[in-house]
Amino acid sequence: MNNFLVTFHNIWNAKELRKKIITTLSFLLVYRFGAYIPIPGINPLGISDFLESINSSSRGLMQILSSFTGGAFNRASIFALGIMPYISASIIIQLMCIIIPYLQRLQRDGESGRRQINLLTRWLTVGICLIQAPLYLISLTKQFIPFSNPILSNAYLLKINTFYGKTLFWTIGIVILTSGTLFTMWLGDKITEEGIGNGISLIIMSGIIARFPDAIAKEIFSKLEVGSGGLIILFLEILLWLLVILFSIVIIQAIRKIPVQYVSHYLGFDSKLIHKKHQYLPLKMTAAGVMPIIFSQAIMLFPLTFYDYVHNDKIKKFFYLFQDVYGLCYNLTFFLLVIIFTFFYTAITIPVNQMADDLKRNGGHIPRIKPGKETAEYIDSILSKITFPGAILLAIIAILPSIVFRLGVTQNFALFYGGTSLLIVVGVILDIIQQVNIYLLNYYYDDLMMMKNRNSRYPVSSTKL
Repeated sequence: MNNFLVTFHNIWNAKELRKKIITTLSFLLVYRFGAYIPIPGINPLGISDFLESINSSSRGLMQILSSFTGGAFNRASIFALGIMPYISASIIIQLMCIIIPYLQRLQRDGESGRRQINLLTRWLTVGICLIQAPLYLISLTKQFIPFSNPILSNAYLLKINTFYGKTLFWTIGIVILTSGTLFTMWLGDKITEEGIGNGISLIIMSGIIARFPDAIAKEIFSKLEVGSGGLIILFLEILLWLLVILFSIVIIQAIRKIPVQYVSHYLGFDSKLIHKKHQYLPLKMTAAGVMPIIFSQAIMLFPLTFYDYVHNDKIKKFFYLFQDVYGLCYNLTFFLLVIIFTFFYTAITIPVNQMADDLKRNGGHIPRIKPGKETAEYIDSILSKITFPGAILLAIIAILPSIVFRLGVTQNFALFYGGTSLLIVVGVILDIIQQVNIYLLNYYYDDLMMMKNRNSRYPVSSTKL
């Protein structure tokens, strides 16, 4: 506790860091405020009544879709699409960079190429929003929330059946949803530039954390009911949840260090070695992060989203197996997909050959391994060995919410036992802590150097004996 107070005091004394933190919290507050503003003509109370009336599997689907937006998806908010279209566009562009030579050249062009790729990502985000926004409004008015429910406000309901009313409703809805995603992207960029941490990740984390108080409150009330286990079961659930968080931190932080030697100096024409510098090449056990879970979840939501639009009986019967997000078929497939995508995403994001070439170019080598091709093969073999257990552990965390839900944990609180939500929160918090520590170290190091220079310029006279 004393260390926490000292750290907080140091952060508050660092004026620039304090300003960055306040700026970050201000932008996040703007995003959270917008998450409660509904689309014009939509009655949020009708959505709440509808969500209480649907079955558990459909409610689980809605909670998964809403987990990245802090409930904005369920409220039909102007930020209902959240930042997910931008994430989808980024994933598509990353995959296209492997296939399209033009994008590969842009990646190698440095800062100018990165700006062009970011511009392409933003234009693709607009295109995805123009597809997802109508689908969301269709689901809102027909699939999830029929017109028979009091979803639309009374004034809007009188005009919705006219051609003018339908055109106005759909036009305003699509424009507002698309603008909400673009505004969220802008907030993320401003946080990255003027605040602390990655803005996009912080926006996602704020949406996830915003659901936590309601989830823990419902869990407490559920366990205090007669016959639900009481405080003992609640204590065991909290203890298990803390162990899962610790387990997630270990997985995220786990690295395999490969020793590397750099030749620093040679003496004379005979190239006599006089000094070697030893370093390590760190390889993370979960180098892919949460991307395999996001990939897998996007694929698993496909049969859930388009189930009502399929008329082929065989395909409909196959899609029906994945309707229950807490069922065996859904989670077994989800488990396998996470493992597959972990290997896939690690392979496309870790440039093993480039790492070997950089080591050779900078005069570095792995002991007892020849530079060049053998170094690349050695790094690839080590990466494969540590990725396999990492993929299994990541898949276990991905399906853990379904397991604890079957054991009696409420749906809202079960989402915080694993999956994308927990990994994103843990990863972002660790990143922020690291950035704050680095900033404090640089800040106080500069102060110490200034004091040292001042003392050397004005030395203190020695005491006469």
